[in-house]
Amino acid sequence: MKLISAFFISIVLSTAAMAQSATPTSQQIAQFKKLPKAQQEALAKKYGLDMSMLNKSGQNSNELEDENTQSVLPRDPFSDQSENESLTEEEKFKPKEDELTPFGYELFSGEPTTFTPSENALVPDSYIVGPGDTLSVNLFGKETSTEEVTVDREGRLTISNLKPVTVAGMPYIDVVKLIKAKVEQEVIGTEVFVSMGKTRSIRVMVLGEAYKPGTYTVPSLSSITHALFASGGISDIGSLRNIQLKRAGKTVTTLDLYSLLIKGDSRNDVILKPGDVVFVPPVGLQVKVQGEVRRPAIFELKSKETSQDLIAMAGGFTAAAFPQKSVVERYTGNSSKTVLQLNLLNENAYNPKNGDTVKVPSSSKQLDNAVTLIGAVAHPGNYSWYEGKSVSQLFSSLKTDLLPIADYDYSLIIREKNVRGDIEVHQFSLVEAVQGNNDLVLQPRDKVVVFSRFQSIENEEIALGTMALTQEQLKLQEKIKLWGEYEERKFYEFIDLNKALDASLAETKEEAEKSAKSITELITQKEELGENDYAIFSRKKLLAPILAKLNQQANNDGGLQIIAVRGEVFFEGVYPRPVNGSVKDAIIAAGGLKESAYLESAEVTRLADNSSLEHLSMNISAALNAPKDNKFSLQSKDTINIYPIPNWQQDEKINIVGEVKFPGVYSIEKGEDLASVIKRAGGFTEFSFPEGAIFTRDAIRLQQQQQLNKISEDLRRDIAAKSFNSSITDSSLSYQDMSSLLSDIAQVKAVGRLVIDLPSIVNGERQLKVENKDVLYIPSKRTSISVVGEVNFSGSHLYDQGLDLDDYLARSGGLKQRADQDRIYIIKASGLVEIPETGSWFAVNDAAQLSPGDTIVVPLDTDYIDNLTLWSSATQILYQMGVAVAAIGSL
Repeated sequence: MKLISAFFISIVLSTAAMAQSATPTSQQIAQFKKLPKAQQEALAKKYGLDMSMLNKSGQNSNELEDENTQSVLPRDPFSDQSENESLTEEEKFKPKEDELTPFGYELFSGEPTTFTPSENALVPDSYIVGPGDTLSVNLFGKETSTEEVTVDREGRLTISNLKPVTVAGMPYIDVVKLIKAKVEQEVIGTEVFVSMGKTRSIRVMVLGEAYKPGTYTVPSLSSITHALFASGGISDIGSLRNIQLKRAGKTVTTLDLYSLLIKGDSRNDVILKPGDVVFVPPVGLQVKVQGEVRRPAIFELKSKETSQDLIAMAGGFTAAAFPQKSVVERYTGNSSKTVLQLNLLNENAYNPKNGDTVKVPSSSKQLDNAVTLIGAVAHPGNYSWYEGKSVSQLFSSLKTDLLPIADYDYSLIIREKNVRGDIEVHQFSLVEAVQGNNDLVLQPRDKVVVFSRFQSIENEEIALGTMALTQEQLKLQEKIKLWGEYEERKFYEFIDLNKALDASLAETKEEAEKSAKSITELITQKEELGENDYAIFSRKKLLAPILAKLNQQANNDGGLQIIAVRGEVFFEGVYPRPVNGSVKDAIIAAGGLKESAYLESAEVTRLADNSSLEHLSMNISAALNAPKDNKFSLQSKDTINIYPIPNWQQDEKINIVGEVKFPGVYSIEKGEDLASVIKRAGGFTEFSFPEGAIFTRDAIRLQQQQQLNKISEDLRRDIAAKSFNSSITDSSLSYQDMSSLLSDIAQVKAVGRLVIDLPSIVNGERQLKVENKDVLYIPSKRTSISVVGEVNFSGSHLYDQGLDLDDYLARSGGLKQRADQDRIYIIKASGLVEIPETGSWFAVNDAAQLSPGDTIVVPLDTDYIDNLTLWSSATQILYQMGVAVAAIGSL
């Protein structure tokens, strides 16, 4: 076929090249474009044609097509370019809703060769031979020959050396028999084989609602559908179910294309004869079917066809269909529509009418007889439910069906309690359920939630790292994150929340400031976990949607069904109040009691009459061991406060560093004195310098850090205000300098030093009660005096008892011009600050104020004005005075 097409195209192109005036038609260009790229280029080069011209011609084929030439190509759904060109960019690219189209018309928008009769097709025995048909006659035996013979216009067939015979109007099978009989009679000893060669062409008419009605020449083996394709198909208002074949003024047969398309029945697609007329009448009754059917479309119905016939045309219902609630929209004829509700499962549910729209709804996606398993389980998902099924029957073994992180004591059942979808919570223990105690009976649509026994991802990973997990368990751990995301989404759908909770349901504390990495570095406060730090199946994450739903459904009838647990439990927080919940249930929900919990007394705070608070005392030990019928029952919004054991000894420690015999971390008890801790550390070494001890405390550090932050903010505001009130006497700083200064100040970290007199504390003259996280640093003996600040050479000098303050300043090169001599001060080795009394006649010798390890600080004179600023200001003043004198003199 490619060779034939190439030969045909070459003839067309050569003729066009020689004529130089003929323009290729759209059909010729289309045939040319079907050739491979290499053949296109070769033909174009051979005949001197421009490829770009051909492509352009192909794009403008509508303009080049001869108006008198009728297209024999199938309908091109994209041929109408004018409509697309008139659309705006937004209309071209805007997503369009799926609109139903009439069924079957897309059959005529395919490739043109789809239904073209093949020359090699098998000729039926009933084929009527006529003028123009070619037969192949092969002789074997005494004489051997092969020749193609054609039926002439007189209907005769002439074979070499044989008498002509008339075959026109005879069936093909009779022609074959006739030729064989004639050869046997006239050529003895020769066997003949006859086959059909090329068939003749016939002219038929396609009329009515065809896409392009007219007269067409088609192969003699063409059927009704071939004629329809030759005419471009059926127009939008043509019928697919009543296509008539007329012969000699009479209707020979009627073709229903639905039978061909839906059932594959081609019995009425008969072979055409010369002069036949294929007539397409207007479309009949049309009904639109949409929704849960396999083939939604607009269907044409014949008279007496029922709703079941219509659904069969639509391919039947999908698995998700709910035909019992189908709806039919129908025009009433008085400019309005009406709606009919019917069950399409019933035979002859309704009689279709023209313009009806049948909508088949989908079934609910809710599971009726199923329960859902969520959380730290090996196989989450939906499970079948039957009457009497209990929690224990969901698990064959707790070891294999639960993840290693699962909490065996705290699990919940979330159950819908009314048609509005309100929920109630039932609490149970997996261990007790498997053992037959408190094995709750499940109901349809229950959600069973199994929590992790860890709250943070870090603790969970640490625990898993110490376990000897099997390879299958390790693979399960890799899927935890994906399960968590899937289950969270499904669970939010179940509780009817359209989006996840905001991460700020419970505000987190601000991150504690990091302390300096030195001997005074303190253990920072334990930070509350961030939203992303919680384990996937932790109480925090899995309870969030449940609490949100309970808050959403709260009303005056039942109140907000939540409780709070505070104090000496592992997981403080807010929890759902279970049905018939007791104090024991609340404590289990909070992770159990800590070792420090006081069992003799606890407090329950209850909202009485929605106006006042009521505080109830109770014995925790008695509440935990009370019989089932005598348990302390919790009410809506109760808050349980578990007290710590009075004077409970926490693991409080103090760190002693430096010149003691046994430095290290020491456990302390409340009220212990620093002197006793030093004694436990073996006392001072012979190289110790207790006068210069540094003592830091965590509480003081936090307080100092707050003060530093406040000073930084005050300075920032002062600089901003001063920038709007600058004067010529101000030494201006650039924005970058000010920003760098403020940044440096903000990065200053508090140390938390407490100035102490350690020798007097050790001697018993003073007392200092130690606290948790205190740090004591005892340095080695010092023999130097340091001088810093506005001196010409800052440094340290060996201590000399005979030298005074002025001597050390002189040894440092003296004071700078900007030094503030009146505000010099001394920082003692203990941290105490002293002001030297050098300005009094009765002052004691300065040497008596100095001791080893002290630091002399010479501050900067903040009132100092450099000479350049002074002379600049003076010049401006003199200039203004000169201008004033000149102005007065000119009067």
